[in-house]
Amino acid sequence: MKSSAQVVVIGGGVVGASVLFHLTELGWTDVVLVERKELTAGSTWHAAGGMHTLNGDPNVAKLQQYTVGLYRDIEQRSGQNCGIHMNGGLTLAGDRERMDWLRMAQARGRYLGMDMEIISAAEAKRMFPLLEEQYFIGALFDRAEGHVDPTGVTRAYVGCARQAGAEIYQHTWVSDLRQRPDGTWDVITDSGEIHAEHIVNAGGLWAREVGRMIGLELPVLAMEHMYLITEDMPEVAEYNAATGHELPMGMDFDGELYIRQEGGGMLLGTYEQACVPWSPRETPWTFDQQLLAPDLDRIAPSLEIAFKHYPALAEAGIKNVINGPFTFAPDGNPLVGPVPGVRNCWVACAVMAGFSQGGGVGLTLARWMVDGDSGEDIWAMDVARFGNWASLAYTNAKVRENYRRRFRITFPNEELPAGRALHTTPVYDRLTAHNAVWGASFGLEHPLWFQRPGEEPREDVTFRRSNAYPVVADECTTVRERVGLTECSNFAKYHVTGAGSADWLQRLFTNRLPRAGRINLTAALDPSGHIVGEFSVARVGTDEFFLFGSQIAEAHHSRWFLGHLAEGVRFDVLGLSLVGLSMAGPRARDMLQSVTDVSLATENYPFMTFRRIDVGMIPAYVGRMTYTGDLGYEIWVAPEHQRTLFDLLWQAGQPHGIGLFGFRALMSLRMEKMFGTWAREYRPIYTPVEARMHRSLKLDHDFIGRAAVEAELARGPARTLGYFDITPDPAEPADVLGDEPIWHGGAVVGWVTSGAYAHYSRRSLAFGYVPSELAVPGAMFEVEIIGQHRPARLLPEPVLDPAGQRMRV
Repeated sequence: MKSSAQVVVIGGGVVGASVLFHLTELGWTDVVLVERKELTAGSTWHAAGGMHTLNGDPNVAKLQQYTVGLYRDIEQRSGQNCGIHMNGGLTLAGDRERMDWLRMAQARGRYLGMDMEIISAAEAKRMFPLLEEQYFIGALFDRAEGHVDPTGVTRAYVGCARQAGAEIYQHTWVSDLRQRPDGTWDVITDSGEIHAEHIVNAGGLWAREVGRMIGLELPVLAMEHMYLITEDMPEVAEYNAATGHELPMGMDFDGELYIRQEGGGMLLGTYEQACVPWSPRETPWTFDQQLLAPDLDRIAPSLEIAFKHYPALAEAGIKNVINGPFTFAPDGNPLVGPVPGVRNCWVACAVMAGFSQGGGVGLTLARWMVDGDSGEDIWAMDVARFGNWASLAYTNAKVRENYRRRFRITFPNEELPAGRALHTTPVYDRLTAHNAVWGASFGLEHPLWFQRPGEEPREDVTFRRSNAYPVVADECTTVRERVGLTECSNFAKYHVTGAGSADWLQRLFTNRLPRAGRINLTAALDPSGHIVGEFSVARVGTDEFFLFGSQIAEAHHSRWFLGHLAEGVRFDVLGLSLVGLSMAGPRARDMLQSVTDVSLATENYPFMTFRRIDVGMIPAYVGRMTYTGDLGYEIWVAPEHQRTLFDLLWQAGQPHGIGLFGFRALMSLRMEKMFGTWAREYRPIYTPVEARMHRSLKLDHDFIGRAAVEAELARGPARTLGYFDITPDPAEPADVLGDEPIWHGGAVVGWVTSGAYAHYSRRSLAFGYVPSELAVPGAMFEVEIIGQHRPARLLPEPVLDPAGQRMRV
């Protein structure tokens, strides 16, 4: 065994093998993989091996496309048979909502180049004669679906990696990981030690235990999962003889089933409601290529539906029942990337759909390690999307919820109940008393809207306009015409201090730093000129700053700042040690002036001021800005003052017609003002030139990514963020949700990033990226919304107050 290597990959399942292969593809050949037992010995060997490209997140779907397309290549190069069956797949719908979901999935696939077709139930029956047509109203057919041999694929990855110089050590148990002061690692095994520059935790069922070796508690939980294989069926033989090919795969929403041909019989799996976690606290090291005891009673309700939907199954004998554990993260997506706060430590685990996503996970992690950038938009898989609040108990609750909903629709306005309410601010009870309808982001409860008194604080889930629609309209009117109050604690907050802080931040940010007592907006870029983050920067003193950003990216952005930290600079994540309330509207100044002695007149407290003042008896930082585009203020206080602050402001606002507003109204108001947002308009795949962030770009100082920005400005961006006025269907209006394709001239030319109905302006608005040559003000496009092409006109400026006078008055 080697005593040193550039990378040690821990875990010999399909994910670890993929990471190893992709590292060698990118030129890192001094790499080794260590596996406690034999390759595939964890959960890979008993996987059903299904692969598909369909995913609710188009960026993940793109990586699944890559994975499926990779198998032929590694099979040919390695000489290892991967058992590839490309027989296509049907996703079946039994009601209107599921058909709507399929239409939206097909639309998302258009701009990814996916060849998917909506078909009738009768057409699905012809393609899959085992199904009972009466239970379905339609389906989505995807030719790029099938199944593979799990062991063959894993060995093919490893075979290609070996050809490039990688080494694989089986029956080698990693018992400890120790980091040296220089950031490198000693990997302690029962066969000796390996000194490595980087380690990759691809431990699968043992990823949690490998993480604990360095004091890391990963949000991962294994679940028992059952599928069965029938005896040979004459119906299958007849179909094969008549068509010359296998039956297609099937995903059945109503039955929460997946079904495919296996030899001369059928394989049937289910994500049952009576799900069972496996080894929820600690995975035993003695577990080795073992299966768990079957429990058909637990999946009996799903089998009843299966026998109804596919009657021939009821007459077939069961040849085998597989019950094996595999791992989930709380939201069902993988955990990939560098571990925040730990140098040269990477993870690739919780890849529940290993044969759909394993190739993409390996590719993006290898690029991240070699190039410093994943090369794709993998925000949905980044390990940094969870904070330390994702405890063992939280993970258990969310994973069980996610497992039960594996084939269920999660509507865009649906808030799932498990793990709630985990984090609340001091005014949670105050807002609940005002009938708040709550959402959760990064574990924190935040008000979405406020139901009318006496009515149940509940939102009807839908792809269209919900019962929140008229209430949110009233909240928007309150802000635009009087004064609205909302909580703004769901920002990420950072405090930067220490000698040299200003110089350090200036090298990171595209905009000039504000003067003391002022605040401005800026971007941070990577060396290739893509957006790392968007921040408000408030300067308190020469070398003291508050930064405000997207809360869901708190761990993601913290990792980036700490990775660039300069000597003498202190970077603190404030979390809920700083909480806030925001007020906006034409009467906001009068209301706030009544509870402070500091003059808020524009000449004394102009737009984008940030100062420490007293509000009543409460010490606060007050910034004159809001995301609504109106006159407004954000007030930041220690948590022990927030309840008193809320009571003070609520009382002070009574003469001014104050009302509460939530996140739904805020998203409507920001659309009227053409304000983009992180994770939608601003993501790591976009540049600030494409995103039209020119006001935050100042080329009078050096910053990371400046050369790339200058080059793009010189040649012009290939695509541009557009702002669209959409004409909804008058009979059944629906607004964009995000990721809809944008059509022009009969072809898909771009995609929607986000949108909302702008209640005060009474227009359905959207943002989206289109080719720059088409981004002409007034140009007409179409946006595909739930299967309908709706007219969309490109707007040159905000629909409300384009000069921005309401903010500055």
